[in-house]
Amino acid sequence: MAKDTLFVLDFDYADPALGGERRFYCKDCVTVEGLLALFPERAGNIEVVRVGWPRPRAQVVAQLGEENQNLPALAFAEGGFAGDIEGVLAALHSRHGFPERHP
Repeated sequence: MAKDTLFVLDFDYADPALGGERRFYCKDCVTVEGLLALFPERAGNIEVVRVGWPRPRAQVVAQLGEENQNLPALAFAEGGFAGDIEGVLAALHSRHGFPERHP
């Protein structure tokens, strides 16, 4: 059975547009990574692909298209995807049983 695929940015990256010396992380990707770590039994049903900062992000483009490289993104096994943090969190809840974020 095919799994949903979660695309997240690598934990630690430099942004060449900001000089390339400072190190960064994506707060939305870290939020999703935290959920995966807290609920490993649910995370096991999702293929996680960690992607480098530079664009084009070949793996993301191949599955979601060049215009959909913002991360995190959750590609659904049957087609379609959630491409923003609110959509990803909602899909993780509805599709994989993760708890909802408190408003």
